[in-house]
Amino acid sequence: MKVLIVIPAFDEAPTIAQVVTAARAHAPVLVVDDGSRDGTAAAAAGAGAEVLSHRRRLGKGQALRTGIAAARGRGATTVVTLDGDGQHDPRDLPRLLAAAGAMPDAIIIGDRLADAHALPPGRVNAIHVASFFVNWASGACVRDTQSGFRVYPLAFFDDVRPRRGGFVFETEVLVAAALRGVPVHEVAIRTASRAARRSRFRPVSDGVAIGAYLTGRALARWGIEIGYAADNFVGVFRRERRTARHARMMAVVTSYPSAPTMWGAALGAAAMREMSSGLESFWRSPRRRRAGAAGVACAAAPLVLALGVAKAVGRRMVPDLVTPIVRRFFAQERLDAPAVPGASGRRQPPSLETDGLTAPPARQL
Repeated sequence: MKVLIVIPAFDEAPTIAQVVTAARAHAPVLVVDDGSRDGTAAAAAGAGAEVLSHRRRLGKGQALRTGIAAARGRGATTVVTLDGDGQHDPRDLPRLLAAAGAMPDAIIIGDRLADAHALPPGRVNAIHVASFFVNWASGACVRDTQSGFRVYPLAFFDDVRPRRGGFVFETEVLVAAALRGVPVHEVAIRTASRAARRSRFRPVSDGVAIGAYLTGRALARWGIEIGYAADNFVGVFRRERRTARHARMMAVVTSYPSAPTMWGAALGAAAMREMSSGLESFWRSPRRRRAGAAGVACAAAPLVLALGVAKAVGRRMVPDLVTPIVRRFFAQERLDAPAVPGASGRRQPPSLETDGLTAPPARQL
């Protein structure tokens, strides 16, 4: 396993040297400087990292694509990504790499929710909401879908070429992995508090971009569910099911060959049992429960957004009403197994259409 650590960075001069120094203890480091204006590139190079620089800010997604393409050109088989702002502790790298060694085909994710107190409450809620919809749309079962501390087998990007930019890149990768059956494993990590520094995640632009992408994936999933329901409704009237149903009903009424009244009553009772059995099976099915949970979450999402904006504007003057709603309606347990969409029916999830991953033409972009 030949590892390259890729760190996308934008204006991270205060922390990048420390992150690079700690990470280099475990593998070579490549910093992709995304158009920084504060000396990030020089600080990273001074700490011993190889540096590739974008001429202007292109976003985290493009920085990661640049790093992945560079890793391929350097013969790496495994890519580790972590943030340059110090929120990810490089001391956790050995545990993530050990998991990658044990599961070479899997994507390994550092789960920050094991140390959620170090994150702002609003960010934790956003992670829970995003993870709920990622898991609903794809059939995955990942707690921290927004973590940027990851280990990728480079071969994964032979078939998956994410085309979204910004922070959507990492969400798109997870959806693609789930739809292709690529295993995803989470490892609990420590999260350093960033109370004194501003996060590079922009709640409005980045949040809207992730929300728009997930809305599209959720709509696609609802299309699958509606198709599945229609297929099963039509199936009730198909000849093989109709024949089997009639055979079961006739087996009940044969006990009354000379009593028309009893025969009719028995036939009616058998028909009611068939109907109630079908309805009970539908109501108890895990697929129906997941769809119901997703429907409630979709209905609650606008309220959560409105309350979140009110909290962000009013700060301490506004009570936190978002957290209890998120805990109640966006818990992963509401989407529990079977995890793969289509596992309880004939239909399977659609393939995720992706575009090309383009290597940078030169070191200076």
